[in-house]
Amino acid sequence: MIFLQLFYTFLKIGLFGFGGGYAMLSMIQGEVVTRYNWISTSEFTDIVAISQMTPGPIGINSATYVGYTAIMNAGYSQTMGVLGSMTATFAVTLPSFILMLAISKFFLKYQKHPMVEAVFSGLRPAVVGLLAAAALLLMNAENFSTPHDNLYQFVISVLLFITAFVCTRYYKINPILMIVLCGAAGAILY
Repeated sequence: MIFLQLFYTFLKIGLFGFGGGYAMLSMIQGEVVTRYNWISTSEFTDIVAISQMTPGPIGINSATYVGYTAIMNAGYSQTMGVLGSMTATFAVTLPSFILMLAISKFFLKYQKHPMVEAVFSGLRPAVVGLLAAAALLLMNAENFSTPHDNLYQFVISVLLFITAFVCTRYYKINPILMIVLCGAAGAILY
């Protein structure tokens, strides 16, 4: 019974969780902590912290951990806990998967239509602008310091940023390798 409730709950969260993973967190907490009492508030707080640290979208990571913890708290074995995490993860991603299938079928059929081409021509600069805005938002005193607070850290941060940009843009170095190299340089230089 708990598996069906888990599936239905996370299907509903995946279907109505507009705004991304962080917006889903309040829905997840409302359902699994308040409504069903599958996990405690402290367990949910731990799950959110772990979900932020692990790679991937926070909403899907939270669903995975909540599914496992809810089943384990219900007294089932670890194998059933893994099945619970798979159930919650599948349910939360299912609406997006179905939507993407529908959109891709539509797109393949109408991709050469002038209206669709015009929409995508308008979306390209908007996406670039949103990515640039996100990058500029991260260029703050917490990440780069300021020349007045710590000139050394500011200069090193700017140099690492410029180096990473040039290496990935012009020399086509793998971004993952650049992250590792910049992390190593930061550990050595700081």
